[in-house]
Amino acid sequence: MEIWFYPSKEISRELKCAAKRAGICDDFDPQMRTADPRFGDFQSNGVLPLAKQKKANPRALAQALVDELKSGGAIDESLVKVSIAGPGFINFSLSPEFLNAWLEKFNSQAQLKDAAGKFYNGKKVIIDYPSPNTAKQMHVGHLRPMVIGEAIKRLLKFCGADIKTDNHIGDWGTNFGILIYGIKTQNYKLDPDNENSLEELEQMYKKGSALVKEDPKAADEARMELVKLQNGDAENVGLWNAINKVSTAAFERMYKRMSLTIDMTLGESYYRDKVARIYKELTETGLAEENQGALVVFHREHERFAKQPFIIRKSDGASNYASTDLATVLNRVENLGAEEIIYVTDGRQQDHFQQLFLTVEKWFKAKGYRMPLLRHVWFGTILGEDGKAIKTKSGEPIRLKALLDEAVARAKALVKEKNPDMDDAEADSVAETVGVAAVRYCDLAQNRTNDYVFSWEKLLSFDGNTAPYLLYAAARIHSIFRKIGAEIDGRFEGASTLETEQEIALARKLIALPSVFELTLSELRPHYLCTYLYELAGAFSTFYNANKVIVDDEGTKQRRLMLCARTLRVLETGLRLLGIEPLQKM
Repeated sequence: MEIWFYPSKEISRELKCAAKRAGICDDFDPQMRTADPRFGDFQSNGVLPLAKQKKANPRALAQALVDELKSGGAIDESLVKVSIAGPGFINFSLSPEFLNAWLEKFNSQAQLKDAAGKFYNGKKVIIDYPSPNTAKQMHVGHLRPMVIGEAIKRLLKFCGADIKTDNHIGDWGTNFGILIYGIKTQNYKLDPDNENSLEELEQMYKKGSALVKEDPKAADEARMELVKLQNGDAENVGLWNAINKVSTAAFERMYKRMSLTIDMTLGESYYRDKVARIYKELTETGLAEENQGALVVFHREHERFAKQPFIIRKSDGASNYASTDLATVLNRVENLGAEEIIYVTDGRQQDHFQQLFLTVEKWFKAKGYRMPLLRHVWFGTILGEDGKAIKTKSGEPIRLKALLDEAVARAKALVKEKNPDMDDAEADSVAETVGVAAVRYCDLAQNRTNDYVFSWEKLLSFDGNTAPYLLYAAARIHSIFRKIGAEIDGRFEGASTLETEQEIALARKLIALPSVFELTLSELRPHYLCTYLYELAGAFSTFYNANKVIVDDEGTKQRRLMLCARTLRVLETGLRLLGIEPLQKM
């Protein structure tokens, strides 16, 4: 019998095949679930509804299915024990021999990745994040799209997707008229190498925005600068490019610090000459209509959007988010081959994306275009202790750089407290990893659609579901192998069969990894993976406290070292999928 990477999924497949071979049912649904540990690892509940449908005895039906399963040779009962309980539940128990064989087979991150690749199997996916607006500093609100988007991208890639990031930045719009007006009137010199340039631009925009509201003449001049930009005026286009260059330089410094891997950046400006096709095709197909001078789409069959127009061209003839987003979907399908497109934004944009997806579906169907799977990964707000969106004392959004700097400073104090003899250079390196990881993990560990309260005390704690706890758990296992000089990726020849309750519990937690991947992929909620890693670290701690690893019996020592090594590889793999690089020492 083959040692399956995802036992419950494979058992489910074998049950379906057995039901068909035996003439019981051509489309049997095994309804696999995790079993009560007293009865096994997995349980199939599918016989009961089938028996009711067929008006048959469920236990007799279950027995017939089990007999066919065994006679087909797909299940080796020395590795997977099968039993029937109650009125017709079929239980499956993985033997210690199966657990041993699984641990021996999937012995590295490369092996895990190869097996997990079957989940997506080369499907082309575009993920849209972090998509900031140029000429603005990144603040705490940019944290969530960055870390959630990166974690989802890494997980999908690990699970076999051909995935690319499209950083759809906001680099076109009315704000550039105000900025160019401010730059000219203040004789401001843009310098991409000056880390303060973006802050200065942002302050200039705030002042300019206030001025154009107060002074009609200034407002007219700012509008003229925008018109000149839109008409291709060389000076204004040069300033627009310089503004974007300053923004890009600042963004890339933050992307590097947050370990983001951006594949392409096609901002709103890329689509400014592509929206005419959108207007034409949506009008031709009867989806778009004129309404109060604007071109809009109504989804009258939809209860919420029946009277809420999806404006794709404003009454002044200008494009907007809707028009460029529609052009973006078309480009991603026609030119990038996207089969799935994922958008990572805050929850306030739910209506926009629902209307966008409805419009694309109708438009693509009318034109005969291939329809991709469209998914909106939305998230809640980071709150302060007062229960409101987290801000500085002056009421401004907290700059992301300042937040990370404070996290690193706090982490360094903790690192030096635990390791007073560590030299400053190493302490700085460890603190940077721990501090940034703590902020990142604190966000990812939350159910993304919930708001959460930011707490320094919780996120930097070495107890509980935190990055410091998981990083320390991995470093602790590294120390075991350093002390005895053993190879972590060794084969552990001569490892005897798992025996103790804690060994078996840890092994069962390790082989649950594929089901965690499937759950996380189905909902694109990284907190499922975070919870699993925390539980795995806890299972390891229980095992390690109850079972001495370095013992005289060679078989026992080898199997316990194997458990340590496999736990480390899964922990490190999981942390890297979350964008956190593990440490060997803390």
